[in-house]
Amino acid sequence: MQYALIIREAPEDFARRNDPAYRDGWVAYSKALAQAGIMTGGAGLTAPETGTVIRRKGEDHDVQDGPYPEGKEQLGGFYLIDVPDIDTALEWATRVPISDKGSVEVRPRLQM
Repeated sequence: MQYALIIREAPEDFARRNDPAYRDGWVAYSKALAQAGIMTGGAGLTAPETGTVIRRKGEDHDVQDGPYPEGKEQLGGFYLIDVPDIDTALEWATRVPISDKGSVEVRPRLQM
């Protein structure tokens, strides 16, 4: 079954992406997923201030350019993994190198 590992990071974590030690943790994790043969996709995302939000307002749309409204956590990226069950997905999620201020949501992929 496929699961998304949805990674939320603290605003200061986006600045740490230029730190080789921080980046190395993510590279090692991505390699581990690839070597296990379970990674089917994913991507890191740029900092929230580079985003644009579109909200429907009846028949119209409201466009809000960055910075995205600040919160304690922002969407930093995701991995798609194909594993036998939720327990295996959760085990891999515990290995994501997030900071103490980040989180990982594990969600099954919608099968259509």
